[in-house]
Amino acid sequence: MHHTQTLAEMTQQRLDEIIAQQREGLKEIGPDFAPLLDEAHLFLQGGKRLRAQFLVLGYEAVAGSHDRNASTQGAFSAVLDAACALELFHAAALVHDDIIDRSDSRRGRAASHRFFAGVHRERGYRGDADHFGEAAAILLGDLLQSWADETLQRALDALPNRDAALGARQHFNRMRSEVAVGQFLDVLEEQHQAFAEHEVQLERSTRVLVYKSAKYSIQAPILIGAAMAGASPKQLGALADFGLPVGVAFQLRDDLLGVFGNEQVTGKPSGDDLTEGKRTVLVTLAREGLPSGPKRVFDDLHGDPTLNREQIRVLQDTISQTGAKARVETMISGNVGLAREALSEAALDEKAVAALISLAEFAATRDA
Repeated sequence: MHHTQTLAEMTQQRLDEIIAQQREGLKEIGPDFAPLLDEAHLFLQGGKRLRAQFLVLGYEAVAGSHDRNASTQGAFSAVLDAACALELFHAAALVHDDIIDRSDSRRGRAASHRFFAGVHRERGYRGDADHFGEAAAILLGDLLQSWADETLQRALDALPNRDAALGARQHFNRMRSEVAVGQFLDVLEEQHQAFAEHEVQLERSTRVLVYKSAKYSIQAPILIGAAMAGASPKQLGALADFGLPVGVAFQLRDDLLGVFGNEQVTGKPSGDDLTEGKRTVLVTLAREGLPSGPKRVFDDLHGDPTLNREQIRVLQDTISQTGAKARVETMISGNVGLAREALSEAALDEKAVAALISLAEFAATRDA
């Protein structure tokens, strides 16, 4: 749709400007840090910009206007900065996530820690290349988080309504804490010797889904944008009730893509979540439908980093045959339905609500 395509282009342009400004401000340090900023620039190219889009639509749902003419340019510039702050934070989270998961690729190219390890080898540095790669990527993530905070603060400083600025800051801060805690829960989950009893495992897998991804991917961006527009508690409540089920649907789709996705589309190897041993809702539901013998075989294969293509296909077929894939598709549809109901009688701009629903449907069905 033209509106979101234009917004994605504007977000990319502003991100490029932010990196160029940072590069200029840091140039007195010398040329040695160039690979760090080069990787930041490359990592921030492309992407669907869903978080940026949801933030802007959250703002417009409350502000009641899609007008971006000269009279509203100052306000929209602040909103665009906030959208870029979310994209910078998201990039930082992905860089760190790839280190944690020991991922080799991201978006069809080498993950950042692999990129820096390659720089180490190409330049003949002393020491361990992989350790250098991880250290450099951790610092890249830290740098992106710093830029995210700077960019958000610039956006909030431009708002005339200080209460609105404070509300947006509180949502942003809460989001950062929840993502870190959710990521820890995800790491912790993989340390357990075995899957828990089904209901306990399903609750734990759902909690990781909500706090690592669902809230920060969809709900938090909408609430930050709405808060910037001076949303009332009732408006924030309706948008929160919309954003959470959309976020759940978004992550459930991501879990399906992590098992069944096309590498040419997702930029990650098909079945990546299976080799990494992710205890997702999808995998938890699949195990529920297996007899004890096949379940032991499934558990032995799940999380084995040496799985070959045939073993991955066996796990994929097993998940489909248990009906877990179909159940997750039903859960996705159900959550999108809950989201629509949440905005059915909300006191929000009708055009923005329609755009939010359209974007929610895209987020839930992307690359399906």
